[in-house]
Amino acid sequence: MIKGLEGILLFSAKPGRLARFYADKVGLKITLEAETGEKGEEMYGFEFESGSNLYILNHSRITGKNKNPERMMFNLEVSDIESSVKKLERGGVKKIADTYHLQDYGYIATFEDIDGNYFQLVQTRPS
Repeated sequence: MIKGLEGILLFSAKPGRLARFYADKVGLKITLEAETGEKGEEMYGFEFESGSNLYILNHSRITGKNKNPERMMFNLEVSDIESSVKKLERGGVKKIADTYHLQDYGYIATFEDIDGNYFQLVQTRPS
């Protein structure tokens, strides 16, 4: 029986560079740095108060920028979307879609990381 989503794996040819983007530009805290595999590939982890963890690591078949960033996105929940969006904009993070409201859910803004992957900031409506 599946209990939930444990983690999201985000592969990169340069995982250290991508992990630093999420730490420095987005404000996530790196909670794990490790070597994996026989060749000592890099792995970085981000743990959150709730939900799944995010892991960034090497993959031998990944090169260059993501050519299909719409295929898979992940949401980062924020408490104040306006200030969070402004912070990313000031940091030079590429915005893909302005903040919009999704009925009965909340507010969403879409951004692109340095590998061409899309991620979204989400402020859900209070329960």
